[in-house]
Amino acid sequence: MPEEKTEASLAFLRTRADHAAETLEDYTEVIAKIIKEAGECRVMDLARYFGVSHVSVIQVLQRLKANGFIENEARKPILLTADGYALARKCTKRHGIVRNFLLKIGVSEKTAVIDSEGLEHHISAETLECMKNFIAER
Repeated sequence: MPEEKTEASLAFLRTRADHAAETLEDYTEVIAKIIKEAGECRVMDLARYFGVSHVSVIQVLQRLKANGFIENEARKPILLTADGYALARKCTKRHGIVRNFLLKIGVSEKTAVIDSEGLEHHISAETLECMKNFIAER
């Protein structure tokens, strides 16, 4: 008989799942941003942006491709699929809500930018909706 999940174990499982998705979400968001600003995104752009090696970027791109978020070929620009753009939009919106909420409660701009980058991946839909409502009411 399987052991019943406790509140603590469910919270831990959710955090682990959030961490697993975090890198993919960050990459899709940044790929979309770079494409919008520069017209195309390449491996070196991501390595520079994240401050990681070319090899690290390639490993994440392989995961993105396996999950259907990008199309890429060696020495070619990285292209987001429709699913990739949808994920990027979702992450950008979520990121903005968290950042704006932090600003509304008095967090400095510099800290709000830094904190929202981590928090956005671990916010439940319920909490995000409450943040959005809080912002709209003020």
